[in-house]
Amino acid sequence: MQYRKLGGAGIDVSLIALGTMTWGEQNSEAEAHSQLDFALERGINLIDTAEMYPVPPCAETQGRTEAYIGAWLKARPGARSKIVLATKVAGPARQQARPSHLRGGEARLDRANIEAALHDSLGRLRTDYIDLYQLHWPDRTTNYFGELGYRHIEGEDTVPIQETLEALGDLVAAGKIRHIGLSNETPWGVHEFLRHAERAGLPRAASIQNPYNLLNRSFEVGLAEFAIREQVGLLAYSPLAFGVLSGKYLDGRLPPGARVTRWERFGRYKGEIAEAATAAYVDIARRHGLSPAQLALAFVNSRPFLTSNIIGATSLAQLEENIGSIDVRLDAAALDEIEAVHKRHPYPCP
Repeated sequence: MQYRKLGGAGIDVSLIALGTMTWGEQNSEAEAHSQLDFALERGINLIDTAEMYPVPPCAETQGRTEAYIGAWLKARPGARSKIVLATKVAGPARQQARPSHLRGGEARLDRANIEAALHDSLGRLRTDYIDLYQLHWPDRTTNYFGELGYRHIEGEDTVPIQETLEALGDLVAAGKIRHIGLSNETPWGVHEFLRHAERAGLPRAASIQNPYNLLNRSFEVGLAEFAIREQVGLLAYSPLAFGVLSGKYLDGRLPPGARVTRWERFGRYKGEIAEAATAAYVDIARRHGLSPAQLALAFVNSRPFLTSNIIGATSLAQLEENIGSIDVRLDAAALDEIEAVHKRHPYPCP
């Protein structure tokens, strides 16, 4: 395994991180524990979860993923010190697809909500502290979760960024959080969080967790420079674009039990252009003797603005293949071919 610094936090995190959003829906507790054991054995130390997991989010299963991790930690004395545990507090349900069951539909990034969310996460995770506490999405309406263009809402009632940071700062001072991170954020948002942190002596974001994959390289426009110059490195989620980049959905195939097969909400990486781009990337992989998944993951791993690549799997075989991408080096020819496809099909799935 390779390791990189988590922003300016002084923590080494594995270049491959273990994502957990399928646990409690597509994966059982026993399968979740097996994945954790497998990942830890192979040098993964960054475990990423969220209070709203599993996905698709619903009131009946909410918190189940964190509870599975907490049970694993309880059953394995000493494991807590070996992992960097990251979770997230949900923002408001301003969009129809966002979960409205959290805290009676009143989830916001204010002090009361953040404190309540953290208290509940600590209980489910059976730990006294979170290494990286992330804001799952902004409190304001902006372009994230597949929205390309920005739509301004004048006079929108939002929690001021400084208020959010002050609440997080008190939790850092209390020892319940070690570091904070952003997620699904924009360049303006990153700038504002850094500006308020510097001006008021508040916690500085150590990372930003946004989507990044061969079908969605929008992070490169505006955010990559922040990641490098300001040490707010990317924790890349959906590096396989919901599994689309493995090629398993090409030609209309719908594998039984797969996420895109089971739920219509996972349509972000569908469409004619996405299909054409995916087919081209799959072809590159096969001509270079790689699996399509490993080509896609190796590309993400190679980016200089990346801190960690968050992989997810529903089986140990998938997990092993995904972790194996750490040993794949894309040569100049493969990278040139990838860029040629990107020029033909730029940002098909923002």
